[in-house]
Amino acid sequence: MSPRQHPIPALIVSATHSGAGKTTVTTSIIRGLRRLGLGVQPFKLGPDFIDPAYLAEAAGRPTVNLDLWMMGDDGVRRSFRRWSNDADIAVVEAMGALYDGEDGGESGSAAAVAKLLGLPVLVVLDAYGMTRTASAILLGLREFDPDVRIAGCVLNRVGSAAHGEMISAALTEEQRELVVGTIQREDALDIPERHLGLLTATENQGDVKLREQAQLRAGAGLDLKRIAAIAGTSIPGDRPAIVASDPPACPRPRTRLALARDAAFCFYYEENLRLLAEAGFELVPFRPTQDSALPDDVDAVYIGGGYPESFAAELSANTSLAADLRQKATQGVPIYAECGGLLYLGRSLTGFDGARHAMSGLLPLETRMDSTYLAISYVEARTRLDSPLGPAGIVARGQEFHQSRIVGGELRPTFFELTASRGPTRRDGFLRGSLAASYVHLDFASCPELTTNLAASALAARRRRRSALSP
Repeated sequence: MSPRQHPIPALIVSATHSGAGKTTVTTSIIRGLRRLGLGVQPFKLGPDFIDPAYLAEAAGRPTVNLDLWMMGDDGVRRSFRRWSNDADIAVVEAMGALYDGEDGGESGSAAAVAKLLGLPVLVVLDAYGMTRTASAILLGLREFDPDVRIAGCVLNRVGSAAHGEMISAALTEEQRELVVGTIQREDALDIPERHLGLLTATENQGDVKLREQAQLRAGAGLDLKRIAAIAGTSIPGDRPAIVASDPPACPRPRTRLALARDAAFCFYYEENLRLLAEAGFELVPFRPTQDSALPDDVDAVYIGGGYPESFAAELSANTSLAADLRQKATQGVPIYAECGGLLYLGRSLTGFDGARHAMSGLLPLETRMDSTYLAISYVEARTRLDSPLGPAGIVARGQEFHQSRIVGGELRPTFFELTASRGPTRRDGFLRGSLAASYVHLDFASCPELTTNLAASALAARRRRRSALSP
């Protein structure tokens, strides 16, 4: 089928401040629209990994990150079009508050993305503990930047029906027209928190049904037809069906990549996985907390971020998998690790409680969780050495976000020349044979040759192994 020739129906869900309930509202909208027959493509602004999993759970399809700093304007446009093209509607959850961007300015904000993509904004107003002030907030949000089209408002965390009526009475007539629904406070809508964010959806599987029911109840308080109309579409039965295009086919896999994917390692950008598949990899998941060995006949390994500190005992006990990884490293199999993956490849990880756990031992490094420390930054990484990711000098963008430190070991960080968006340039990352690891979550779309180089390295390593086995 040919690509869609008309604008993609879409909206951005933003808010007055971080913690106002964007994820609650966005998942409730997605659940409600799906129940009414729409195929919903979720997006998440910024480099977040946790919220996207909850959006994907609600939508039944992967969430894609859109990040202006890592992807640039054109990259955001391309990704938005590509992933939305086979959906009836796209719903984008913002990051932080509507107008808050990098360094307190507009750059990277939800408002900037709304203007870049020409999308209307549905603003979440946390109404807890307020009535008439809601009118003042809406007035300011709408007048602050006339180029941002605030087309609707959801009153979230309303205490009761009577509270909602009081807020409505305090709004101007024009503002009341903006309100597309209210969501009352409900414990089942809350997601437990832990260090560095919410409990991941992978760990929170026991409450999936309760969460779905709570989201559907919340969605019942929203005018979903109006929300669909704001995005530029209508509910099935009210309009002809949209003819979607087929997703682009990936080439036939030429090599197999073992992808660490379980409760301990679940932080992956969907665009990264797509680019790996397009480079010729078959992605084969494995569970470091449970599986005793890597999948059969793999040619490369990718261990992403997550919370290995929360599963350190299980990872430490899985000595057979660690031995298999060490053997693959000695055979020259490319192994790439980010953040949590770096911790797992070290010799030991000491948790917040002071307990020391042995890790896989591929890198002679000792790491420790530190509740008084937080590294959070966008970064640009330039490779200083030839590696499975390609020749020295490759530049890519990414981000780091962690509460751990390297506290001992025999390796110095020499792999990357790392420049933070705010701060000096420094050395970072480790390269040992065919293994490359760092704290950085790279955005492969910022440098697509990373994936083609990794695939070429995997194929070359496979040929060397087979040649060594030949008589």
